[in-house]
Amino acid sequence: MSDAAADAPDAADATAALDRVLLTLSYLLTRPQAHDRSVSRAEVQIGRSDVHLLMALENDGGSCRVGDLAARLLVEPSHVTRQVAQLQLQGLVERTPDPTDRRARNITITPKGTSVLVRLRRSNHERLREALHDIDERDIDATVLVLRRLIERYVREVRAGGPWQQ
Repeated sequence: MSDAAADAPDAADATAALDRVLLTLSYLLTRPQAHDRSVSRAEVQIGRSDVHLLMALENDGGSCRVGDLAARLLVEPSHVTRQVAQLQLQGLVERTPDPTDRRARNITITPKGTSVLVRLRRSNHERLREALHDIDERDIDATVLVLRRLIERYVREVRAGGPWQQ
């Protein structure tokens, strides 16, 4: 038996184990109660999808067009437009002139929006540090590396309309 054939069952087992772990983690992290506890600890009020929109804005330097924001979030622009309207009412984002095109408007995170993200991130980091307190830093670094690669591949597939699009 070749080395590749001998390794195949282990690779399949590892993939299946990773799949189970990711599904369980996804379930636990996306439960409404988990979000409610997180925002309560941070003493902020914001919806789960709103957090991702603000993070995407922050990653784009704090301001970008609706279409660019939708592409980053892998959703339709109309969805972002509705969400932005709600965040604007809360004072978390504002519409600003696009410096490169007078006709266009950008969505810009406000200082209040940035403050909400900072508080939420600080609270989440504390909770994660507690959960990881006895795990070796090298293991954490390796996990981060693998998960980043996995995310990049999933995002590429979604943008290409591949099998992971749904």
